[in-house]
Amino acid sequence: MRGNAMRALVGLAALVVICAALREAQTLIVPVVFAIFVMALAWPLQRRLERVLPKIAAVLATLVVALGVVGAVTSLVVWGLGHVGQWVFANAARFQTLYGQLGIWLEGHGFVLASVMADHFDVRWMLRLFQDISGRLHSLASFLVFTFLYFLLGMLEVDALKSQLLKLRARGRGAYLVAAGAAAAEKLQKYMVVRTFMSLATGFAVWAFTLFSGLELALAWGAIAFALNYIPFIGPFVATLLPTVFALAQFESWEMAAFVFVSLNVIQFLSGSYIEPRIAGKTLAVSPFLVLFSVFFFAFLWGLPGAFIGVPVLIVTLTFCAGHPRSKPVAALLSGKPAEAG
Repeated sequence: MRGNAMRALVGLAALVVICAALREAQTLIVPVVFAIFVMALAWPLQRRLERVLPKIAAVLATLVVALGVVGAVTSLVVWGLGHVGQWVFANAARFQTLYGQLGIWLEGHGFVLASVMADHFDVRWMLRLFQDISGRLHSLASFLVFTFLYFLLGMLEVDALKSQLLKLRARGRGAYLVAAGAAAAEKLQKYMVVRTFMSLATGFAVWAFTLFSGLELALAWGAIAFALNYIPFIGPFVATLLPTVFALAQFESWEMAAFVFVSLNVIQFLSGSYIEPRIAGKTLAVSPFLVLFSVFFFAFLWGLPGAFIGVPVLIVTLTFCAGHPRSKPVAALLSGKPAEAG
């Protein structure tokens, strides 16, 4: 009993040290993790291109396609936030008035410091926030350079790694790695296909709703909702909260803001909690508790990139656990599915 407790403490201490190391070395590790993730997604395209092109040309073509997709999504977010920031600057007086009214209401309900806060409020804080977010997105350029450099070199070595694994499998030692790696890549591809389809549907629904309700910048809200939907929980929350605040400033009506908030939450709920699980099916069945934990845990470790990559890391981890007899019960326990009868 004492030995088990000691091993548990040592394991916990090792986990803390590993997490601290991952957090401190994020500049080095995160591009590698993203490169492996992109490689898993892009490998089917490269394999098809290699049938008609030389290997290096196929790798470069795959790299261009991957860069184009990532650049398009990033540019979409920057474009949407840029338009929203311009709207904030042009309508700063509305936000100042709104904040003053909120301060008066809070003071009337016992919040004695509300008027002091209102006097010191400057709407430029919000504008600087949008500028900071846009600046962080622009700073992703250096991150993407390292990521795709690793991606390029990794794609050139995939065949060599595969041959080494097949050699291990022939000796009875690499079958698990080959099977688990293939299964993980397939699940990641399906995850991104489903996530992209639902992001497009969500972005279109948000655009249509905001356009119908008369909210300005409908196209920007749709673009932001599409891009942020790739980040579970955090992205949809931000994509819901921002239009609500702007509806309050534009319409100067708490009722209209509540209507926008409820309607956007209904869209996000139908997309993320009802339609998406039915499209993904049992293949990507993961405990919602673990999904939420992985998003916030990796966001804590690696910031915004961690919030995006958290779920793929979880999917890969559970896939490798499910492929090994000793860890298979762990994968079943964390899948969020009820045990099969018998």
